[in-house]
Amino acid sequence: MSALQNRPFVKMNGLGNEIVVLDLRADPGPITAAEARAIARPGAVPFDQLMALYPPRTAGTEAFVRIFNSDGSEAGACGNGMRCIAALVSKATGKKTLAFETLAGVAACMIESMPGTVTVDMGAPRWRWDEIPLAEEFRDTRAIELQIGPIDNPVLHSPSAVSMGNPHVIFWVDDVAAHDLARFGPMLENHPIFPERANISLAQLAGADHLIVRTWERGAGLTRACGSAACAAAVAAVRTKRTGRQVRVTLPGGDLAVEWRESDDHVLMSGPVEFEFEGKLSPAMLAEASVA
Repeated sequence: MSALQNRPFVKMNGLGNEIVVLDLRADPGPITAAEARAIARPGAVPFDQLMALYPPRTAGTEAFVRIFNSDGSEAGACGNGMRCIAALVSKATGKKTLAFETLAGVAACMIESMPGTVTVDMGAPRWRWDEIPLAEEFRDTRAIELQIGPIDNPVLHSPSAVSMGNPHVIFWVDDVAAHDLARFGPMLENHPIFPERANISLAQLAGADHLIVRTWERGAGLTRACGSAACAAAVAAVRTKRTGRQVRVTLPGGDLAVEWRESDDHVLMSGPVEFEFEGKLSPAMLAEASVA
């Protein structure tokens, strides 16, 4: 019998990025990869990311957050998920500024005056090859040696690589809709050059300060929105001199505002969140975990 049975959850989304929140601060318990997969399956509460809140480990934070992808793997960062939990905790406490600790560090969140809008400080990006990480050294990660298609006429090639608490690669294309991301996303996510797998994005320059991005998310697949991928694409755009430091990033689920702040090197991401429904994890939802 799973210790998660009958635990309350909240279903939310950030631009269609499906988020389930479990608040375990009052009664913490472990979550296994099998349990996360069971909750995510059709007929239970399908999600892209599960945000599990545990008692804070660091002074000044609201919680320590474990982030599970739908395949049961753990992530260090989830920008859309952070906005969701910030909105949820703010609703309960009235606080407008909150901080949460994840495996990637402490993230500050600000509730904006526009209803339903939250800004997350995603911290400073990292682009040294061993910090992303990559399996081999690249002195310049603005364009690494990786391609899809014939060597003399690749379909995709020379992506930018960056970490926003999780590894990202960004292929620059003329039209993000012209490529079958669902077909080659899984292969690239699991490419040997990425020892921790990677989020795979296509990015299109749509204006002086406007990007269009589609993402195959590590551990979750095609997603309507990936906040950390939007941030990674914005950083890569600045590093390759495509845009300035403030951009609008259009994802299949809508727009995010991203700023790579020059004063402290931090990346700020602003966007909406939505509450969908509340419920409890039933034994039937978790039954699959007991036989996994």
